[in-house]
Amino acid sequence: MVRIALDTNVLAYLAGVERSSHDGLKIDKTRDLLAALEDRATLIAPVQALGELFVVLARAGVGPTEARAILLEYVQALEIADSSTMVMTSALDLVVDHRLQFWDALILSASAEAGATLLLSEDMQDGFVRRGLTVVNPYSPIIHRKLKAILPEA
Repeated sequence: MVRIALDTNVLAYLAGVERSSHDGLKIDKTRDLLAALEDRATLIAPVQALGELFVVLARAGVGPTEARAILLEYVQALEIADSSTMVMTSALDLVVDHRLQFWDALILSASAEAGATLLLSEDMQDGFVRRGLTVVNPYSPIIHRKLKAILPEA
């Protein structure tokens, strides 16, 4: 089964966080997409993305108790990609070699280490490939061929 990692923004839309007038559509698209992938992929949440999600939820007005409950629900429902010294070192290489932001590089490295072949992210470079992991923007008007190959035919 294919392994797909989720960036912070995807997790935030899944939690229903709305920061702009367009976010309602992204929330619906995220929930539909992840429901379609449910029996076709193992979904992975990097620890860094979960930590960032806690901050996003707080900025959206969610109290710490409720934010904690949301994160713990994700911990139960998703596979978790931990950060380790090796993951950090790989992230540092991405920063130096590709000029990525460290926290994005950490999410990429943890996802790759967890065996993910796709990282769904709105913010990272669509199509970027590292260690067999491809970044895919699930909100792009054109569905990336690697994501399309996994989805059920419409």
